[in-house]
Amino acid sequence: MRVKAISRILALVVPVLLSLNSHVFAVTAQAEAPVKESATAAAPAGPATVAAPEGVAPAEATATHEAEGAEKPGEVIMHHILDNKVYPIEPFGEIHLPEIAAKPFGIDISVTKHVVMVWLACAVLLVVGLTVGASFKSLSSKESPKGMANAIEALIDFIRTDVAKSNIGHGYEKFVPFLVTVFFFILICNLIGLIPYGATATGNINVTLTLALFTFVITQAAAFKAQGVKGYLQHLTAGTHWSLWIIMVPIEIIGQFTKPFALTIRLFANMTAGHIIIYSLIFIAFILKSYVVAMAVSVPFAIFIYLLELFVAFLQAFVFTMLSALFIGLATAHEGHDDHAVEGAHH
Repeated sequence: MRVKAISRILALVVPVLLSLNSHVFAVTAQAEAPVKESATAAAPAGPATVAAPEGVAPAEATATHEAEGAEKPGEVIMHHILDNKVYPIEPFGEIHLPEIAAKPFGIDISVTKHVVMVWLACAVLLVVGLTVGASFKSLSSKESPKGMANAIEALIDFIRTDVAKSNIGHGYEKFVPFLVTVFFFILICNLIGLIPYGATATGNINVTLTLALFTFVITQAAAFKAQGVKGYLQHLTAGTHWSLWIIMVPIEIIGQFTKPFALTIRLFANMTAGHIIIYSLIFIAFILKSYVVAMAVSVPFAIFIYLLELFVAFLQAFVFTMLSALFIGLATAHEGHDDHAVEGAHH
């Protein structure tokens, strides 16, 4: 059974890594080709040398000239990690995404690679939600869900009970739809970035910042609704003496903005770092030009990091959802509720 399980994992992971290898190889070849063509076209009929500056050997000048035209591995990695308006599908070519000429308030709203991934994640989320919802409607009171519906039900129940109810407490029900949607959206975006020709939208700080702003707005609205304006302002003083308000109020206000900042950076950094490590491990074999390094270092370690990224995809979706619920719970907490909870614990 262990052999079968390992063989299934390798059957899933190895094709992905091979596609990444071919992807990087194609990009490297494309980067080197213009340099070779330009060098061939510029070379005269006789022995050719690059004109060396004064005090520089001809061989060093030639190497410097070729190095300036070649694209460095770091540039290739960042080209595929960062967002752009060209969607590469090597070795078949690339797709130039449509650009929008209008720029409201000077903001470029053209379609990019990560925008396409966000649309794809939304489409997958809608399809899964509608399919699971239809399967639940067709069930009788004596039947239990099966397959994907059973897995989705377990995840939703986990978020409702162990995330929302545990961190928010009284009135948690109205925040469950938001938390469930955020969890599945982030999870789908993370998983799409691990398939061939996919890109991780959550590796874009604009996407993570937008998700964090949703949490921030909902948190502030819930705090105003639960505590009122007077209670919200009292919360900014942290219950201290009025002589300390000049210190505590600015600290509390800054703390309100550091929470969405932490959500933004944590998700963005974790998803970006994993992909950079995988590309870097693959590029080691191309830099050293060694099959031994590829088989002993690049492929095994890239497989390990890829499997770790599968775990991180679920973990980061859970962490973002859990912290969002925690921030909402802290904002809506009442001192009276806390006192009753303490009394109940004593009893």
